[in-house]
Amino acid sequence: MLQVDREQVKRWRALRRLIETSDPQAQAQALRAASDSSRAAVLRTIRTAGMGHVGGDLSVLDILTCLYAAVLRVDPEWPDWPDRDRFILSKGHCAAALYTTLAHSGFFPPSALGTFMAPLSPLNGHPDRTKVPGVETNTGPLGHGLPVGVGAAIAGRLAGSSRRVYVVLGDGELQEGSNWEAAMAAGHRGLDNLIAVVDRNRLQQGARTEATNRLEPLADKWRSFGWQVSEVDGHDHLALLSALAPESTGRPTCVIANTVKGKGVSFMEDRVEWHHKVPSPQQTEAALLELAQ
Repeated sequence: MLQVDREQVKRWRALRRLIETSDPQAQAQALRAASDSSRAAVLRTIRTAGMGHVGGDLSVLDILTCLYAAVLRVDPEWPDWPDRDRFILSKGHCAAALYTTLAHSGFFPPSALGTFMAPLSPLNGHPDRTKVPGVETNTGPLGHGLPVGVGAAIAGRLAGSSRRVYVVLGDGELQEGSNWEAAMAAGHRGLDNLIAVVDRNRLQQGARTEATNRLEPLADKWRSFGWQVSEVDGHDHLALLSALAPESTGRPTCVIANTVKGKGVSFMEDRVEWHHKVPSPQQTEAALLELAQ
């Protein structure tokens, strides 16, 4: 069973204090450093495992970094805290990004990342809430995270809790009809405690989203279901911080985060083959050198 890493928790709490008390420039620098550290960890994790979804992991990491370093009300030393915010990674194939973020937050030791997808490791290829502290629901089959998030938001409202529910979705995943059923229900109920974040990197397995099943005009579609929508650069930490803490308007919020698949590694960026291609040792070293610059 994975146990909390209290030394790592101290570092995570120090980062959160820095973000809370610093000027915007210092906030951006701290968040960028945390994101780059997570990108490097993801590359090492996938290289060791010989499996993973590196392109989507790298595109979503700035979103996850902002959530855990500055937005989510969570406590790694009390992962089942009843009034915690709920976070659901609906694009569960990007588990390496989530595991890295949880480890860097102290939910479990970063050394455990070396067991990713190994036999009997709790760090499966898709997150499992029975094995990994901080995971709220099992995800893998696409289109399931937002429906669960809607249920969690309804439960929070019924309980009179101030907790929020965040769901990160892939853009290719939006081709699943269950997302739009959930979006319609959330809009109808005015679930302003629900925030959906779309990792809009415009690539899915095998092709571009617009060539596979066109999503645009994506923002208008969410608005038509009764959601308030913002579109931001998904790699601009300060823009993300603002978008991820929306003003309550009696409606659920969708943040369309425009990202680049494989962000941070030049030979991976915006390349469809890096959906789940594993870098060679030489490519890993080259990628780590880029991130260190």
